[in-house]
Amino acid sequence: MKTRQILIVLLLIMAVLPSCSKKNDGKDKNDRTSSLPTIEVKHEFPDTLVVGTIYSPASFFTLKGDTLGYDYERICRFARENKMKVKFHVASSMKELVSFVENNKVHVAAYEIPLTTEYKQHVIHCGAPNVTYQVLVQPVSKDTITNVIQLIGKDIYVIHGSSYEARLRNLDSEIGGGIKIHAIDNDSLLSEDLINMVATHRLPLTIADSDIAQINKTYTDSINISLKVGFPQRASWAVGKDWKWLADTINAWSSNNNTIASAREIRQRYFEMNKHHLDSMRLISDSVSSIIELAKNKDGKVDYSKVYRRGNGDISAYDQLFKKYAATAGLEWTVLAAVAYVESNFNPQAVSWAGARGLMQIMPKTAAGYGFSEEDLADPEKSVYIASLILSKSDKFLQSYISSPAERLRFSLGAYNAGMGHVTDAMKLAQKYGRKPQVWYSNVEEAVLWKMRPEFYNDPVCSYGYCRGTETVNYVRQVENAYRVFRQYAAKHQGKK
Repeated sequence: MKTRQILIVLLLIMAVLPSCSKKNDGKDKNDRTSSLPTIEVKHEFPDTLVVGTIYSPASFFTLKGDTLGYDYERICRFARENKMKVKFHVASSMKELVSFVENNKVHVAAYEIPLTTEYKQHVIHCGAPNVTYQVLVQPVSKDTITNVIQLIGKDIYVIHGSSYEARLRNLDSEIGGGIKIHAIDNDSLLSEDLINMVATHRLPLTIADSDIAQINKTYTDSINISLKVGFPQRASWAVGKDWKWLADTINAWSSNNNTIASAREIRQRYFEMNKHHLDSMRLISDSVSSIIELAKNKDGKVDYSKVYRRGNGDISAYDQLFKKYAATAGLEWTVLAAVAYVESNFNPQAVSWAGARGLMQIMPKTAAGYGFSEEDLADPEKSVYIASLILSKSDKFLQSYISSPAERLRFSLGAYNAGMGHVTDAMKLAQKYGRKPQVWYSNVEEAVLWKMRPEFYNDPVCSYGYCRGTETVNYVRQVENAYRVFRQYAAKHQGKK
C-alpha cells in the first residue's frame, strides 16, 4: 500500500484518554490549558474528579491496552472510596501541568510536583510526599563503592547539562576533586540509556534519580543503586489555591492506615517487583526438557498417573492446545508455544507485576473484552484460546497495510507485548521521521524506542504516551528466537513419537 494510504489508515485510529473505569474518552492533542473548561470551585466532592497528570515510566502509562501507574492507581483508589468517577487530562510538561492546577482546569494533579518555593507560589501540595535522591548506578560486583570518597579516580558518565552533571561537579568539589567526570553531549540519550549501559558493562558508572534507578533495577539484576550521592528531594500531588479543603481531605486520606498499606503494596509492584523477561536463548537445555505439570486429586495429593512427562519431540505440556488453536490465529503452533515460553515459561499460574495472568499472560481487562473472567485466565486452554484471538485480531487489522505475513507477525507480537496503540503510534512516528512504517526491524522498532522520550511520545501524531520500548523490542526478538528454535526442534522430532 502506498505511504499516503498507510497514513490515512493510521489517522483513523482514535486517540484515547484513560479513566479509572478503564474506558477511554477522546483526547485532542491540541486540547491544552486555554481550551479546557474551568472547574467551578465547590466545597464538596464532584461527580467526576478531573485529574491532571503526565505520561511517565511509573506515574501514568498504558500497557497492553490497560492504564497503569503508581499515581494512577492511588488517585483511582481515592476517587473510588469517595464514590467519584475520574477523568484525566494529560499535560506534556511540568509547566503545563502546574498551569492546569493553577487555572482550575483540574481538581488535582496526581503527579509528583517538587516541593519547592517556586511551585508553592502556584499550588497547594497534598498527599504523602515522595522522597527521592540521586544515586550512584554501578555494576553488581564484590568491589561495591559504599562511600563517595571512593569515587576519587573513578570515571562517571552523565548527560551534559543535566542535574546529574551539576550534582557530580558539586560533589567533586565537596570531596576535594579527583572524580573523572565525563559529560556526554548527546541529546538523544536518556538517563535510562546510561543505566542500561552500566548494566551491560558498556559504561563503568553513572548517576540517576532513585525512582528512575529503582524502576530500571526491576528489569535487571546487574546494577547496584545503594549509594546516595545527592540530597533528599520531596514531591507530592497538588491542588489549586482555591481547593484547600480538597488538599486537607487528600492529606487525611493519605495518612489513613489502609491507604498507607495500599500505597506500600502498589509501590512495591512498580519499584521493587522483578519485571525482566526470560532469556529465550536458554531454550531447549534449560526449559523444554524440564517442563512437568503435576495433576492433583481433590485431596491435594499428586496423582502420578496424570503427571505430564515430556515425550520425544514435546516442547511443553500444552503442545496440543497450541496445535488446536493455532489455526484460529492463522499461525504455526510453535509461535503460540514461543509466546507462552517467553511470557510465562509455560507456567499457567504466573502473575506479572502488571496483573497479566496465566500461561499466555493476558490482562484481565483484555480477557473481559472476549467474554472471559479473571479466574478463567488460570485455565491453560482458555488462556491459549484468548491469545489466539488477540493475535488473529491484530493480524486482521494489519493486513490492510502490511502484505508480508512475517512482518505482520512481528507487529502483532509488538502489540501483544505493549498494546496496539503503542505500535500504531510507532508506525506514525516512523512515517513522519523517514522510516518505513511497514517494516519492523530497524524501522518501526526504532520508533518504539523513541516512545521512551518525551519529545516523541508527546508528538502530535502519538496518542498513547510513554512506552518502555526496550521491553517491546526485546520481546519481539525473544519470541522470534524461541519460535525458530521450537520450529526446528518440532520438525526434527516429527514422526518419531
